[in-house]
Amino acid sequence: MTDRIRRFLRDKQPETPCLVIDLDVVEFNYKRMRELLPQAKIFYAMKANPAQEVLSRLGKLGSSFDTASRGEIEQCMAQGVDANRISFGNTIKKERDIAWAFQQGVRLFAFDSEAEMLKLARSAPGARVFCRVLVDCGGAEWPLSRKFGCAPEMARDLLRRAAEMGLEPYGVSFHVGSQQTDLEQWDRALAQVSQMFYALAETGIDLKMVNLGGGFPARYRADVQPLEAYCEAVQRALVRHFGNRMPEVIIEPGRSMVGDAGMIQSEVVLISRKSASDRKRWVYLDVGKFGGLAETMDESIKYRLTTPRDGGRTGPVVLAGPTCDSADILYEKTEYRLPLALKVGDKVEIQATGAYTTTYSAVSFNGFAPLKAYCI
Repeated sequence: MTDRIRRFLRDKQPETPCLVIDLDVVEFNYKRMRELLPQAKIFYAMKANPAQEVLSRLGKLGSSFDTASRGEIEQCMAQGVDANRISFGNTIKKERDIAWAFQQGVRLFAFDSEAEMLKLARSAPGARVFCRVLVDCGGAEWPLSRKFGCAPEMARDLLRRAAEMGLEPYGVSFHVGSQQTDLEQWDRALAQVSQMFYALAETGIDLKMVNLGGGFPARYRADVQPLEAYCEAVQRALVRHFGNRMPEVIIEPGRSMVGDAGMIQSEVVLISRKSASDRKRWVYLDVGKFGGLAETMDESIKYRLTTPRDGGRTGPVVLAGPTCDSADILYEKTEYRLPLALKVGDKVEIQATGAYTTTYSAVSFNGFAPLKAYCI
């Protein structure tokens, strides 16, 4: 929690649960990424946090944007972002949305199937297109395999077909998985991608861009290597596999850009036990899976928690949300310990929650309001 967030919570005392984002941290993270990977163009993955204040700050700093829908494109343009700084990066698009985006001036589109490529050929003629390939997501706390991407050999065929259909086969993209902890995954992915570049060049298709996706981490409960180590690993892999034939490089950070910039303040609603002999207390917060903490699904993302009673004796707990849904349990298998002195009404601060929280918050499940956010 930054001093600015601490002062805001002290002075404003907002109703919980709420998310507070420090925009100065977002700006710092953007500038640091630019410094550590100067050859890469940053396309902020706005699905991580599309608050207009975040988009405005990043837009003024010169960021481009990775979008997944017409709605996200409209949000970008409302902040004065030119269409040439927008990528329609979702591989699953309605054809009428492709046509609309093309009319607005968007010229960079993702695809990973023949059917999607044909939509682009019909509704975005001459557009720059990049094909997403499947890669290993081992080491990622939030894997992104299977649903997106195609096999490299299929991608080669699709890019050749794209040229025949009047599109510009511009490049290849991949994503090693969100909150990636294995730095070697970029090297393995780029080994495959570089072979695609060389194979296609032999057939007259000269690709110009490689999109490395995201995967750069936020700081949750487990230790992660510093961003410098990630960027060094990416640079080594690029040089190893492309050498002097370096293509344009795009990255799509989301979690690493806004995750550490935000903190959710919640309140303890109930503390109970399921039997007299139960060693674990159940601690129910006023925020849960449906209030923005969807990434606790399968206990994948493990957030850091702080309370005003830290420092004393602790005991094991099961953490759960407030809704009448049995799936609304945050952590039961992962060991979490909270102070034995914790009381109903105490505040619990959930750290590094600036990414993938407000966008996952339900509209009004069980009548609970969507997660309120403040950008300072």
